[in-house]
Amino acid sequence: MRLVSVWQWSPWGLRLCLLCSLCLGSPSPSTDPEKRAGSQGLRFRLAGFPRKPYEGRVEIQRAGEWGTICDDDFTLQAAHVLCRELGFTEATGWTHSAKYGPGTGRIWLDNLSCTGTEKSVTECASRGWGNSDCTHDEDAGVICKDQRLPGFKDSNVIEVEHNPQVEEVRLRPGVGWGRRPLPVTEGLVEVKLPDGWSQVCDKGWSAHNSHVVCGMLGFPSEKRVNTAFYRLLAQRQQHSFGLHGVACVGTEAHLSLCSLEFYRANDTARCPGGGPAVVSCVPGPLYAASSGQKKQQQSKPQGEARVRLKGGAHPGEGRVEVLKAGTWGTVCDRKWDLQAASVVCRELGFGSAREALSGARMGQDVSKRYECANFGEQGITVGCWDLYRHDIDCQWIDITDVKPGNYILQVVINPNFEVAESDFTNNAMKCNCKYDGHRIWVHNCHIGDAFSEEANRRFERYPGQTSNQII
Repeated sequence: MRLVSVWQWSPWGLRLCLLCSLCLGSPSPSTDPEKRAGSQGLRFRLAGFPRKPYEGRVEIQRAGEWGTICDDDFTLQAAHVLCRELGFTEATGWTHSAKYGPGTGRIWLDNLSCTGTEKSVTECASRGWGNSDCTHDEDAGVICKDQRLPGFKDSNVIEVEHNPQVEEVRLRPGVGWGRRPLPVTEGLVEVKLPDGWSQVCDKGWSAHNSHVVCGMLGFPSEKRVNTAFYRLLAQRQQHSFGLHGVACVGTEAHLSLCSLEFYRANDTARCPGGGPAVVSCVPGPLYAASSGQKKQQQSKPQGEARVRLKGGAHPGEGRVEVLKAGTWGTVCDRKWDLQAASVVCRELGFGSAREALSGARMGQDVSKRYECANFGEQGITVGCWDLYRHDIDCQWIDITDVKPGNYILQVVINPNFEVAESDFTNNAMKCNCKYDGHRIWVHNCHIGDAFSEEANRRFERYPGQTSNQII
């Protein structure tokens, strides 16, 4: 029998993507570098963080007031138009759900619809200027190609923040730097600024701040630290403070999203009465610092996981699936953002999420798309097996000698693992099967890992089951 056709993707999915990639390619409108008449009186800028100079939250100044664009109906075509307004040649992508942080002020445009060939965003359809039912949690962003329009004269790329940005975070052990085993789970918090690495003043430092720092480093949680030791150590060392006043809520995916202040170059007294911030993180199962720690984690009784990632090529990525009422299912990407993704990542023993993927980027869940036809001699008899053609969706099984009763029907593809796959657990399909001598009822069909362990045990104990012979 052929499970592939019943449970695998339709090839139309791939073809559709290929067609869309052609349709959504960069349009080729006029690239006149002079400012278009339709955009007179408007200014554009990229804002938010963390980001690169050619990406960010799109903000428009109209009538002297800066505002944002809602992500409802936003497309790559609209991103193309906006990137050209900003002086770039085209867009390579766009973001939703305020990936670069929520903006402030007006939401100027909603339900923005562009073909991609417009010379100005004013030529695109929308609900009208200032007419929106969105919140700033739905602010749209663009990722432009890092290539400027030749001769573009308007200084449209305006930075909102004149302060430096926190680029990276690391923990520096108080002693034995360079000799400690990796990963480093405890130490002084250091942030990378444009002029190098600096320390953070611990005045007002909270557990929420530590939670965010640990998440950035790939750890699911934080723990208390012996601050007295580090206070004593700080008296013997010189420090270079670059950041203070950090106040995180605890749900941020990046330290830059927290409220914080940078020291100015002319600040002579830095962190008076305080010291360098110190954080101690708890490593997840994949980052246990020692074999003893691994043994300790393995010895703890653990129930069956209720959240998992499927379809990813590497640990820590994949389609999010949750267990409910004994069955695994997926999560809709509506309002899916970094904050929600970070909750899942921490529950799985990782840190904060680096990216929240939408649009079934990691594959859709076991949808049935098939077409049956009679191709003649393509059947399987009892005790025999058959090699089937790749273009046949259905086969039949000869049950002439099978006695009436209850059975489990199982179909396996790639049973000998001859074809490389990222996940073999969905290669088997099982069904409860009841045969009364004249008719067959097949029900409760599922792929091998679709049920919880307990539900699968109940399935295997199908009442009145006569035989489990593999055919």
